[in-house]
Amino acid sequence: MGSKPPHKHLEFQGTRTHPLSTRKSKVGEEVLADPGAYRPGGGVEAIIPPILKGADLRAVADGVVSAVSSGRAVILSMGAHPIKVGLSRLIIDLIDRGILTAVSGTGAIAVHEIEMALAGQTSEEVEEGLPQGDFGMAEETGAVYHRVVRRAEDSGYGLGQALGQEIQEGDFPRKGLSILAAAYKKGVPATLHVALGSDIVHMHPGVDAGALGRATYRDFQVLAQEVIGLDRGGVFINLGSAVLMPEIFLKALNIARNLTGKPHDFIAVDFDMIRHYRPTQNVVTRPVEPQGKGYQITGHHEILLPLLYAMIRDRQEAGQKGGGD
Repeated sequence: MGSKPPHKHLEFQGTRTHPLSTRKSKVGEEVLADPGAYRPGGGVEAIIPPILKGADLRAVADGVVSAVSSGRAVILSMGAHPIKVGLSRLIIDLIDRGILTAVSGTGAIAVHEIEMALAGQTSEEVEEGLPQGDFGMAEETGAVYHRVVRRAEDSGYGLGQALGQEIQEGDFPRKGLSILAAAYKKGVPATLHVALGSDIVHMHPGVDAGALGRATYRDFQVLAQEVIGLDRGGVFINLGSAVLMPEIFLKALNIARNLTGKPHDFIAVDFDMIRHYRPTQNVVTRPVEPQGKGYQITGHHEILLPLLYAMIRDRQEAGQKGGGD
């Protein structure tokens, strides 16, 4: 009996795209939080009651500073939403200061990184383009993305490192707004974890699904390596990923333990606007048992991360002053 033919599928080669410059974006450079505006010792923490989540936020800040001073990993894992609410510069500053030892995130981060680095703006109104099939069709976004996938294939890089190199070394007028470029420049591992079909660039012509799959799988292997550094005092932060990154973190953690016996005894934190099952189980609860500590602090990213940033900066500033006495 002969085998059945492949299922019919929609070819994307005739896709209609449009210049990014003609698309209205919801997020521009002018709304990004500015780490240069922060003044250590400004008193933010003094008005946060040291109970309940106020106490938890302090404990996370203490844990990050302790991890940095002891050479343990501090890994920020995130969805794309933190970029869309103006947090890129704060994350870049945490990379530049040597606080973050690795950054990981969903595949959608690539889209917003490319657009911010090219045009200083990103995020479109889905409802405006969807009726005509024009949503997600900015030409430059797809062109850069698929060039980066080829770069990853040729270099042996993961997708995150390849995109960081592309932005850092390429002609991107606003490359200073790129988290991945900052990570590449600093030598900090940055990984992107793609669910095929979930990002707008997967609709564009020129998709090489095999090469993309290999690039994002390499990033899974890189993340598995990086989580080993959490052992005995590191900090893992999940910022706004409800499903994908908690699942990937759990598997990276498991394979690291399978092969090396660690990490154990670390802090895991979930920051998100609502509480979800997978971050609760796969970040805050299961990974830290029995010796570590998990925290779940619920609220808007554009409020929680700046608060944590300020607390970390205050502690480091106080430590530097104390060390000089």
